[in-house]
Amino acid sequence: MTTGPDLLGTIVAATQRIVEVRRQRESAAALQARAAKASPRGAAFEGALGMAGRVNVIAECKRRSPSKGVLAADYDAPSIAKLYERGGAAAISVLTEPTFFDGALEHLTAVRRAVGLPLLRKDFIVDQYQLFEARAAGADAILLIVAALEQGDLVQLQNRAWDLGLAALVEVHDEGELTRAVDSGARLIGVNNRNLRTLQVDIDGSYRLAGKIPTGVVGVSESGLSTRADLERLAASGYRAFLIGERFMTDRDPAGAIDDLIRSDRSDRSSRSDRSDGSDRSVRSDRSDGATALSERRTK
Repeated sequence: MTTGPDLLGTIVAATQRIVEVRRQRESAAALQARAAKASPRGAAFEGALGMAGRVNVIAECKRRSPSKGVLAADYDAPSIAKLYERGGAAAISVLTEPTFFDGALEHLTAVRRAVGLPLLRKDFIVDQYQLFEARAAGADAILLIVAALEQGDLVQLQNRAWDLGLAALVEVHDEGELTRAVDSGARLIGVNNRNLRTLQVDIDGSYRLAGKIPTGVVGVSESGLSTRADLERLAASGYRAFLIGERFMTDRDPAGAIDDLIRSDRSDRSSRSDRSDGSDRSVRSDRSDGATALSERRTK
């Protein structure tokens, strides 16, 4: 597990090298030709995050994280995504960064074939080449991390993404980065409660920045969220969506975990661990044998 003083800088440097290798394997022209065949739904992603009257969860597929190590030894992104969709997620995030998260563009492509929800390519985007990769692989949105980009690159990548039909979720960690995101014209701003340089988590970061996100911009709180109470307090502060990964990836019943978070009738919610009659919500009772097997394998 990497916990150096500047993990973000290390990942960005590795990403730049990976992009150059991929560019040598497939020219920009060839990649753009593949990407042209896709029909990304950036507007659908933006709409899903800003939907009123419900808890909008972006559920994340990732095999490993630098802070927690391997989250799912038997990682099957399409099966996990299907469970997220059944549980009521508004959108799905798929890690594609290979070195630190064991991600791959193939995971994104497989998830696109498996579900109809809007998809976010979760990676460290530093080059326009990656935007075309995202589109070709079936993404509807990409993540832009302010701390990883110079301001000119942030503006350029964001504008290019929207031009390609990809929504851009612009991620910040502090007030200075939020100012840069707003100045760049960001329509979707994610506040990451995890410091990507140190991996420390501070949910108060979302509260500190909530009032500074402009009206009309969709605010997304990311990382360190685990309970319905967390989401309700953040929603009251103005956040419209919530990106959650490890909470679901480590739950033996991801669909049920999402359902528990987004249900509004909290008085009727019972603990899944206390059920003894073998009954379950319909969202889980109609799972395929393969999806059930996935959940069982991940508890071993």
